[in-house]
Amino acid sequence: MTALASLGLRFASLLAFLGVLLLWETGCRLFKVPVFVLPAPSAVLGAVGEIGAARWLEHLMATLSVALAGYAVAIVLAFVLAVAITGSRLLSRILLPWLIVIQSTPIIAVAPIIVVTLGAGNLPRVVITTLIAFFPLVIGIATGLAAVPPEMLELSRSLRAPRSREYLQVRMPFAVPYIFSALKVAITLAVIGAVVAEFVAAERGLGYLILFTTSTFKIPTAFAALALLVGSSLSLYGLIVWLQRRWFPWSITAHD
Repeated sequence: MTALASLGLRFASLLAFLGVLLLWETGCRLFKVPVFVLPAPSAVLGAVGEIGAARWLEHLMATLSVALAGYAVAIVLAFVLAVAITGSRLLSRILLPWLIVIQSTPIIAVAPIIVVTLGAGNLPRVVITTLIAFFPLVIGIATGLAAVPPEMLELSRSLRAPRSREYLQVRMPFAVPYIFSALKVAITLAVIGAVVAEFVAAERGLGYLILFTTSTFKIPTAFAALALLVGSSLSLYGLIVWLQRRWFPWSITAHD
């Protein structure tokens, strides 16, 4: 493979993204698409300066604080439930149907009830984010903990290792690839959950900004907020990937 082909393969995603932006800009200018229907990338970029960096940062931090808080709660809750599910067949039969019911319930429909019940503030938004993000974490962690070869468990029990050592030294290493797969999915869902919560009740945040600007037909600003949301979600996803490569490189498969 030549150096030019190797360079093109390395930056293929970036080149494709820039190509889409170019086609988008050209199409909007060529067909004179109204800004309130579909703003060109140049109009979206121009809308960034209308609010100011301080306001953008305020909205971004409001969304990220809720997303990360809900994500952290979801991780703790998922680990507890996954250990309970894999450690007891009775608890598995009791908990799994409830988890499926919660996951099958449209959170956007329950969100207003949560806000009314828990009141204003970040608490209901964190709860909504947790409910959206925790299910793939539970399933991923539980699947990983249960993926240990039976002979490894038998060996651990023959050595009379306590249950805590069985989980920490036997089950957890096998579960690491599953855990990180679940973490990658859940971090994007946490951002979605924060935005959904802001649609229901919020006075700041990127979700609130999108809702407000679309109601006043400031579509370029809404697209700018959406682009910042996507960039934040991709950055958080990349952070999880980096953590896995940095601390658990042995858990990375060829597809990762």
